[in-house]
Parts: sequence; structure tokens; C-alpha cells
Amino acid sequence: MPSTFNARDAAAYERLMGRWSRRLARPFLDHAGTAPADRLLEVGCGTGSLTFALAETARFARITAIDYADVYVQAARRANRDPRIEFEQGDVTALRFPDGHFDRTLALLLLHLVPEPGHAVAEMRRVTRPGGVVAAAAWDAEGGVVMQRIFWDTAAALDPAAAPLRARSMASPAVAPGGLGRLFAAAGLRDVDERALVIRMEPADFSDYWEPYASGEGPIGAYVAGLGADACARLEERLRAAYLGARADGPRSFAAVAWSCRGVVPSS
Repeated sequence: MPSTFNARDAAAYERLMGRWSRRLARPFLDHAGTAPADRLLEVGCGTGSLTFALAETARFARITAIDYADVYVQAARRANRDPRIEFEQGDVTALRFPDGHFDRTLALLLLHLVPEPGHAVAEMRRVTRPGGVVAAAAWDAEGGVVMQRIFWDTAAALDPAAAPLRARSMASPAVAPGGLGRLFAAAGLRDVDERALVIRMEPADFSDYWEPYASGEGPIGAYVAGLGADACARLEERLRAAYLGARADGPRSFAAVAWSCRGVVPSS
């Protein structure tokens, strides 16, 4: 089952989301935990933000990291220097691994992009051993990611066709308060703990804010790529005004909140 993420170019993804995913990886790992002998599965690895954070900070036996977008998998393979890490293309809703194969299964910023996140969590649980840990994080899309809300609110004010896309970005059960916890409980995970994690997204200037969206990557990029030249220019102009506010162009710092959830596979 494909992700709803428009994946075309790994370098564009890095500017759009990879750099911010790396900031979120450390607090997410503090919540998810690791152990020295862990056999880890990471689903939705992208270009390796969480994978390489694990390699830098945690002791473990092996990581298998998968992503639906082969273009990201290939980029992560080229960047990898750690023999404990293996990247491969795969689908979180149809994992190829046997039951109970991993000690810990992790998903950073994936489940809100999967059409059936409950199915994905069930698969994550299935491949994790009894007593093992399943952990995931998803953006608080409605109230917690300022950069994206600036974009969608501005786009919807200009273009009626953007309104349902804005609504869709907030519709996943994974992004609501308590949403991941409910998905984890429905999958039969125990000792479920959900909490908010906060980072800052800090573009250097308006171009650094706008260009990753204009690259065509991700759901926002797909929307921008479908606009005509005049509509795109109007959107850029309004977004520039929203970004600048009453100040000169330059760096900004926006809060970004993610919901992080951790659960344990029952032993019986």
C-alpha cells in the first residue's frame, strides 16, 4: 500500500523534511529506548534521519531500515558507512518479515502518511517479539506544525481546491491528540505511553522556507507542482508576506510538535 508522500528527489526531501526529522530523532529515541543487543526495524526511514541518529548514539546489533520510496532508499544506501545497517524498499502494511523477528520496531513521521495507519501498527506489532517495543511519532498536523499551517491556511484562502487538501493533512487518526495511543491499543499493545515532543524548524530566509515546497516533494510539493504559473506566483507572494510579517527577510524559528507513542508487545 503506497504512502501518500510524493517522493521524487532525495536532495529535495532533505531540505523539505530530512533536516527537521534529524532534530526530532533524538527526543524520539529517548522515548522509544534502545538496548545493546537489539535487532531493530525502522519503517519509513526516508533518507536515514533516524537510522543514522541511532548509529551515532545507540548500541544495537542490527538495523533493517525500509521505505516505500526507492529513491530515498538508494540515497540512504549511498550515505551509509555502518555495516550494522541495511536499507531496503518495503511496505509497512505488508512487511516481509516473520512474526516476532525484531526486538524493537520504530516509525518516525510515517503513520500520518499511510492510508490505513491501524494496519501499519498491526504489522509493526506482528514482526516484534513478545516483550519487545513498538514506537512511532507523527506530526500534530492540526495545531503543532506552524510552517505547514502557514502554507495550507494561505493556500486555502487563495484556492478553494486547497481546502480539502488542507483537511486531508489533518484527517489521519495518527495526528490527533491520543490518536497514536488509540491505534496502539487497538493493535493489542500494552503499557502504551503517548507524549508530545517539540522541536524548532528554522529556515534561513523565505527562500529556504518556500523552495522545498516548490520542489514538488511531499503532499505540499505535489499541490504546488499542479498549480499554473500565475497561481503559483500569487501563492508565493502571499506566503512571503506571511513569512516576513513586519520584519525584514531572514531566519525564523517555528515550533513543531509531534506525538510520540510507545507500546509493548504482550508476552502472552
